[in-house]
Amino acid sequence: MSNFSRRNFIKAGVAAGAVTATGFTPFAIGGSKKQVVIVGGGMGGATAAKYIRMMDSSVEVTLIEANKDYYTCFLSNEVLSGERTLDSLKFGYSGLEKHGVKVVFDYVSGIDAGKQMVNTKGGKSFKYDRCIVAPGIDFKWETIEGYDANEAETTTHAWKAGSQTATLRKQLEDMKNGGTFVMVAPPNPFRCPPGPYERVSQIAHYFKQHKPKSKIIILDPKAKFSKFGLFTSGWQRHYGFDPSNPTAAGMISFVNSENGGTATAYDAKSKTVTAAAGKFKGDVVNIIPAQKAGAIAFGAGLADDKGWCPTEGKTFESSIHKNIHVIGDAAVASPLPKSAYAASSEAKVCAAAVVALLNGKEAPHPTYVNTCYSIIAPGDGISVAMVYDYKDGKIVKVEGSGGLTSTEFDAKLRAREVEYAYSWFKNITGDTFGG
Repeated sequence: MSNFSRRNFIKAGVAAGAVTATGFTPFAIGGSKKQVVIVGGGMGGATAAKYIRMMDSSVEVTLIEANKDYYTCFLSNEVLSGERTLDSLKFGYSGLEKHGVKVVFDYVSGIDAGKQMVNTKGGKSFKYDRCIVAPGIDFKWETIEGYDANEAETTTHAWKAGSQTATLRKQLEDMKNGGTFVMVAPPNPFRCPPGPYERVSQIAHYFKQHKPKSKIIILDPKAKFSKFGLFTSGWQRHYGFDPSNPTAAGMISFVNSENGGTATAYDAKSKTVTAAAGKFKGDVVNIIPAQKAGAIAFGAGLADDKGWCPTEGKTFESSIHKNIHVIGDAAVASPLPKSAYAASSEAKVCAAAVVALLNGKEAPHPTYVNTCYSIIAPGDGISVAMVYDYKDGKIVKVEGSGGLTSTEFDAKLRAREVEYAYSWFKNITGDTFGG
């Protein structure tokens, strides 16, 4: 990290967690029952559920989640390269139950903000004093003609880890040596800004080992992307990419918005993507569409005309409906990115605020933290990190905090970054789903 030592970043991260159970004085048990219903059991929702119970065990917390198993999106690209199994990304909810969280596996059909009630497709209703909605993302299917939710089961997006990740991996395995993989990247904003480019890196690693004659074409509606210089120099180092001529026919070809990379249509029969630069046929095609908040956010009237959920950054309470908080990828929380670590940080801030408000107290002053790791090749990791504060009603970056992996390649440093990434994965999943 170029301008902030990792040790100091970790210290700052602890400070940013001062509103969590490690630095937040639990409220005394007593008084009438306080009920919190959480919709969505991903990194945001599950973390909030656990931390509310840790902060105040008198609060009854019900977590409603459609799936019994959660697969992390982070590190799922390693499944595509064969460096990781899908099962290594799978987590259950027994750890939350040990903390006294009531976990209900069902689909939420609606949220009645007036009656403060969450309803499910299974016919159940849950009364709340405060509701936390962590709906994740959904897709704007209308942005690419010929590509919709049905077609995505074959031509995957794999942007929600699980069955589609396995499908895409199998397609890569079945692809001939000398075939072409076409990836359509999404426009901003979207979940995990470096994710598509780590995906390219991991697939290039797989091709280099097993299908060295194969090609990768990236069609991107953006000019640049997160960690751009670090990724492109890594591609040059490992996969023969030419940063001075990114559309050249090496293993990786990057066609950005300036070169006509914005995709407009897809023909599933011929596996051909139409973009401003022309038609691109792939043996395997991966389309990651434009994104918006998860469906329940729209059903509950929490999303704005841009497709995301505006919130108040101190508590993450919805700017549209009182007593409902929105966290994670669906929330408007800029400059925090849409990442797993940001969702975890938002969840802890939100949990502390909810507990305080339920006990008639003012929400504590929050700080937030984010870090994001990407693995370009085995032994070559990169990261970005930042600490945030709350000032004048806004979330702001803390000047001089965080940092970015140095652009000067150091093999030992990059290998440590990979180890840090694996350690971070173990720690954040343990923090969220552990008992």
